[in-house]
Amino acid sequence: MSTNILIVDDAAFMRMILKDLLSKNGYNVIGEAENGLMGVEKQRELKPDLTLMDITMPEMDGIEAVKEIKKQDPNAKVIMCTAMGQQAMVIAAIQAGAWDFIVKPFKPERVIEAVQKALA
Repeated sequence: MSTNILIVDDAAFMRMILKDLLSKNGYNVIGEAENGLMGVEKQRELKPDLTLMDITMPEMDGIEAVKEIKKQDPNAKVIMCTAMGQQAMVIAAIQAGAWDFIVKPFKPERVIEAVQKALA
């Protein structure tokens, strides 16, 4: 059975890169969202095994989205994706319930490692 993953990022090219990387490594990307609000809705609707979430997005940022997702499903696993130099945001994301974080620009092997750890 393949693992279902949701990608939430406001940058279409970032969603495409992540989707391509995850698909090549045997994961099933079941949905994409371009902001935190849509991400929360897709999470509720699709119930993925794991969500990759950008921190800085319009409508609702990743930290608020994680809080909402954790309210709906305390067992939800979310990995945050953040740009360099956003350490304070990473700490806030972990406190909000994020499982792990990946720093952009990321190395493909770091993404897969984080995904494997979260799902182990």
